[in-house]
This record gives sequence, C-alpha cells and structure tokens, in this order.
Amino acid sequence: MREQERGGGNGGREGRREGSRERGREGRREGRAEGRGEGRGEGRQELPPQSPEEQARAICLRLLTGMPRTRRQLADALEKRGIPEEVSQEVLSRYEEVGLIDDAAFAGAWVESRHRGRGLARRALAQELRTKGVHATLVQEALEQLDSDQEEQTARELVERKLRATRGLERDKRIRRLAGMLARKGYPEGMALRVVRRALEEEGDDGTDADDLGSPGF
Repeated sequence: MREQERGGGNGGREGRREGSRERGREGRREGRAEGRGEGRGEGRQELPPQSPEEQARAICLRLLTGMPRTRRQLADALEKRGIPEEVSQEVLSRYEEVGLIDDAAFAGAWVESRHRGRGLARRALAQELRTKGVHATLVQEALEQLDSDQEEQTARELVERKLRATRGLERDKRIRRLAGMLARKGYPEGMALRVVRRALEEEGDDGTDADDLGSPGF
C-alpha cells in the first residue's frame, strides 16, 4: 500500500512539475508574441507622416519615371493632390535646377517625335505644346527645327500613302479628302492643295473639275 501511495505521490509530483513547465512555456510564448506585437505597433507609430515637400517630391519622381513632363503638367498633378502652391513651386524650381524638368528639351523632343511619327505640321505641334503649358518662346524655338521644305516633304509622303485609297473617286472628292487629311494635321491650306494636286498630276489624274478651281472648303 505504501508503495502504491509512493508511486501515486511520484506520479502526482511528476504531473504537477510537467504542468508547471508547460504553463511556463506557454507564458514565455505569449510574452514573446506580445512583445512582437508591441514592437510592430511602436514601429508604425514612430514613422512620421510625410511632409508636403516629401509628398510633392514623391509625386513628381513617380510621374517623371514614366515619361518626361512639363512643369505645368507636374504643377497640375500636385494641385490635384492637394499640395500647397508655395510648396509645389519650390519643389518644381528645384527640379528645374537639377535638370529633371526641362521644358525646352521636352518641346524639342515632342516636335521631332510627333512630326516623324504622326506627320504633324508646325501649327498642330504648336497647339499641342501650348496645351501642355510650354511657354510660347520655347514652342517657337522647338518649331524652328522644321523648315517649310521639310514640312512640305512630309505632306507629300502623307498624301502618297493615302493616294491609293482614294482611287475610283471623282477628282474633286479625292482633292477634298486628301487636303482635308493634311489640314487636320496642321498643314496650311495653300500647301495642302499644292501637294495634293501635284500628286494627282504625277499619278495621271490631271483632269479639271469645277470644284477643283477653288478652295475645297475643308
């Protein structure tokens, strides 16, 4: 009987010790979890909110990463995001100083790209640049890389590409359609008519219609 009691006593003591150890482990795990949670919470609280200057710089850099922008485009973006104007102007001026904003370079690249890629004439290019907020002086300087001869050569190439699609139409309709296409790209009316008539003559369509004697009215 005493052996059994001793055995039972040993078992009870072992059980109590095991339970104590298990509670200790659970307590330590809970303590570590709470410590990590508190550490994360404290870390978030320690991060200060971005100042308007930091927000403005982040917005500008994000927009400039995708493609070049004019100062006006960036100013409009900052205004939409609620950046104070004085902060916006300060950040934009700094970016101009370091060359991240360069409206002159933007205008020059825009003229070259849009003229070669879309065949736009100086009038259409000027309108696009003004819409983007480029100063009139910079617009004029950018357009100087296109002279009248180059502009007319591009107009001839545009007409040649569209000429076949107008075959079968009456001559006056061909003139209207082709000259209208050039007008939409910003070419002056006189140049458009001259280029279209020359292209038709070279093709062999040199007939004269009453409507051809005046303006095609585009």
